[in-house]
Amino acid sequence: MNRFPVRKVAVLGAGVMGAQIAAHLVNVKVPVLLFDLAAKEGPKNGVVSKAVDGLKKLKPSPLGVADDAVLIGQANYDEHLEQLRECDLVIEAIAERMDWKLDLYKKIAPFVAPHAILASNTSGLSITKLSEALPEALKPRFCGIHFFNPPRYMYLVELIGTPSTDARILDDLESFVTSALGKGVVRAKDTPNFIANRVGIAGMLSTMREVEKFGLTYDVVDDLTGKKMGRASSGTFRTADIVGLDTMAHVIKTLQDTLSAETDPFYPSFATPEVLKVLLEKGNLGQKTKAGFYRKVGREVYRFELESGDYVPAGEKGDEVYARMLQRPPAERLKLLRESKGAQGQFLWAILRNSFHYAAVHLSTIAETARDVDFALRWGFGMKQGPFEAWQEAGWLQVAQWIQEDIAAGKALSNAPLPEWVFKGPVAEAGGVHTPEGSFNPTTGKFEPRRLLPVHARQLFPENVSGTKAASFKTAGTTVHEDDGIRLWTLDDEVLIASIKSKMHAISPEVAEGLQQGIELAEQKYQGLVIWSGDDPFSVGADLQALMPAFIAVGVSAIDDAEQFLQQTMLRMRYANVPVIAAIRGMALGGGCEIAVHASKRVAAMESYIGLVEVGVGLVPGAGGLTYIARRAAEQQARTTHKDLLPFLTEGFTAAAMAKVGTSALESRKLGYLLDDDVIVPNKDELLYVAIEEAKAMFTAGWRPPHRRQFAVAGRNGKATIQGQLVNMRDGGFISQHDFHIASLIANVLTGGDVDGGTLVTEEYLMALERKAFCELVTHPKTQDRIMAMLSTGKPLRN
Repeated sequence: MNRFPVRKVAVLGAGVMGAQIAAHLVNVKVPVLLFDLAAKEGPKNGVVSKAVDGLKKLKPSPLGVADDAVLIGQANYDEHLEQLRECDLVIEAIAERMDWKLDLYKKIAPFVAPHAILASNTSGLSITKLSEALPEALKPRFCGIHFFNPPRYMYLVELIGTPSTDARILDDLESFVTSALGKGVVRAKDTPNFIANRVGIAGMLSTMREVEKFGLTYDVVDDLTGKKMGRASSGTFRTADIVGLDTMAHVIKTLQDTLSAETDPFYPSFATPEVLKVLLEKGNLGQKTKAGFYRKVGREVYRFELESGDYVPAGEKGDEVYARMLQRPPAERLKLLRESKGAQGQFLWAILRNSFHYAAVHLSTIAETARDVDFALRWGFGMKQGPFEAWQEAGWLQVAQWIQEDIAAGKALSNAPLPEWVFKGPVAEAGGVHTPEGSFNPTTGKFEPRRLLPVHARQLFPENVSGTKAASFKTAGTTVHEDDGIRLWTLDDEVLIASIKSKMHAISPEVAEGLQQGIELAEQKYQGLVIWSGDDPFSVGADLQALMPAFIAVGVSAIDDAEQFLQQTMLRMRYANVPVIAAIRGMALGGGCEIAVHASKRVAAMESYIGLVEVGVGLVPGAGGLTYIARRAAEQQARTTHKDLLPFLTEGFTAAAMAKVGTSALESRKLGYLLDDDVIVPNKDELLYVAIEEAKAMFTAGWRPPHRRQFAVAGRNGKATIQGQLVNMRDGGFISQHDFHIASLIANVLTGGDVDGGTLVTEEYLMALERKAFCELVTHPKTQDRIMAMLSTGKPLRN
């Protein structure tokens, strides 16, 4: 596979976006130079240095590991333009001012390498107009690249070409952004605000107009337009606060300045809402100023009230009847909402109708196909479905008729009719814009398949839009065994895949049994076993709810048996005669973490959150997690000249006792849950491909499991040292008595119990101590209170 080699990237502009783009490049091991103006006072790189220091303080963190900020190269335009010649990709990310960008291009153009790509990170300025300042030789290598904020976490990147952009350049850049940066790429046409912001902000403005019309409060609207509607949990107004009301106002102004009633029939609805004007005048810009549509005071949340100009207590919810309507099948759902008499139901129908209407009218001018619009809204605005998907699932022609009736009745935002292709031709005949052949392109009048570049071959089950009937990992390949807990299957008859089927991929005795069966089958017929369940999370740990009936009926001996079986499963995995690969994405908590650390190798998506969190429910890790920490500490000490084991145990003890979770795969590596030779994959959709290839490579190289070795423990003196620190924490009020009791049990396991320091033990010995501690805590009233609180509320109880 030919690829565009990106050895170094320059990012121009150390503002909010530029600095965070640079941070993400560091996350994925791409060397980066961050440029800005030379400081007028002090060190010339002062502007960049301040921005880099600021990255360490941002939440959520732009960096996988805060210490990696030092890897961002610092430069200024006065002294370092020559260094641009070393860069294969230059991303300009200065403020959204056309004149400033054009001036910068004139300055840097002579220093851009002859092969390098120059891309402007802009949320809506014309890429073609920006290109006019460039020399003719550079124009074919120039395009727009629109990262969404925050760049590390937002999956969407829009690429925008100009009439002069070389098609190969866009392909090369898409390949790099997809595989190296881990993003989902959508190609947008060079129109104001491109796709996601054009449709998404129009939708937010539409929502605000309908809120005024129906007299609803912001908290009710956010309740209705969040998870209940299949959108981001923050709803509409909380999302605006997170994005920043000044940012939102800027995007709205771009629409106002670059469009007109002649070019966009919805133009009158782009007027800045009165409430947004008032909040901007007050300087209440949302989360960044701690006040916007909402303000938090202590634990209390208040919402802004336009009538009084002040904040009032928030927390109102939508009427439950509409929540139930939103759970109905798509066609029934829209019919019920359209025919409802209540304001909330009419509001929900109105904003859905408006989104369908707007997307259909503008599809031909903003995107190549309907798929691009749906992906852009999914990835950029956190929707489970894009507007065309939702419309198609509800019945294409029926919904189109309802929209047209509302347009005729003057209920819609615009009197522009739906395009003719909605009612006639291929779309009407197919019942929607998405088909197995592809998605509708109104310019060609055809259904077009997804663009396939060589890099996309690494995505075995890429995210897809509904209606395409794409192969699902749940039924793909050849099933070798399947039951309620697990599916064992293969794509190529060479590597076996184990997919956990339980809710949140929790580990029940049935799942453990399935994993053992998978190992046995893999040893007999395959080159390896990959544990991959298709979507987030990897696993949230042991299925406590499944264990409760046995505990109630039989008592603690049932828990002891179940834990022993889980421990045996972990050891079976560690000492399997074929490589066992844990393919991790999302959370790998508790038992999920224990599966990961006992696998032969781990392949983890960048956004993997790994940790032993049992303390949160009043327990200790019971399936080998503490044994792993003790063994790893002994192995680390053995590779040094240090005679004291305790320093090597400290970090692992702290992580388990405080239920620390790595906030990225990089931080999980620092905590010891990933090792240096484990693989971190930027793009979640490449995870299975890489895991399978790793299994094959390990098998081909002659994989043999590690020897079963005894290892040294810190013993009773080590335990006494740890407990002395715990006493200080308890007496200082930092931890509760029950926290102290749990942490003491963890210390007892990690140090090997009542033995001399340096005593050699087996994994089975420490696992027996784990089980004893686990079973003791299961019967403790305070632990039972924590378990019940977690099962009933989903939140930890501190008692």
